[in-house]
Amino acid sequence: MTLTLGHFLTLGAMLFALSVVGIFLNRRNLIVLLMAIELMLLAVNTNFVAFSHYLGDMHGQIFVFFILTVAAAESAIGLAILVLLFRNKSTIDAEDLNSLKG
Repeated sequence: MTLTLGHFLTLGAMLFALSVVGIFLNRRNLIVLLMAIELMLLAVNTNFVAFSHYLGDMHGQIFVFFILTVAAAESAIGLAILVLLFRNKSTIDAEDLNSLKG
């Protein structure tokens, strides 16, 4: 059995759907929200690599490196903000964080 483009796209769609469900079901815990966003980016990266391999073009795989770089920076900054919020408010519950309201 060989893996076709449809298999990879199905995997990407399932990962993307799982991350969307994770975002809508859990809106309180910010760490889980960040993990769901990272899973969403990985699903998109899976599709980029699958199409890049299927079309024989390296541009999709190069674009994945840029996405992973931005995702790593977003994770580092997001976790740093979470640590500061936890130190100041003693909670990471998204509904209890109202200090950014104008």
